[in-house]
Amino acid sequence: MQQAIQANLKRLKTFLNYSRNYLKRNNPIKVLKKEIVAGLKDALSINKKKKMLQYKLKYQMHQLNQMERLIAQNNEHTFLRGNKFNEMR
Repeated sequence: MQQAIQANLKRLKTFLNYSRNYLKRNNPIKVLKKEIVAGLKDALSINKKKKMLQYKLKYQMHQLNQMERLIAQNNEHTFLRGNKFNEMR
């Protein structure tokens, strides 16, 4: 009986040591802290990201308008001048 109790206590001690070492290596509090900080950074920088995306969109629209203008100028059909690129397709 006493040997069974000692064996169970030894297993419990080994399990607690493994658990403690795992928590030292993979600290859930540190992981949670990193995720919260990353989330806050994303939330605080969303306005900057929005402005950057608006700038990129305006640039792409400008490029598209230039292309439409060049196609309309170089096209011999006068009815196509001034129309949008998507309408010409």
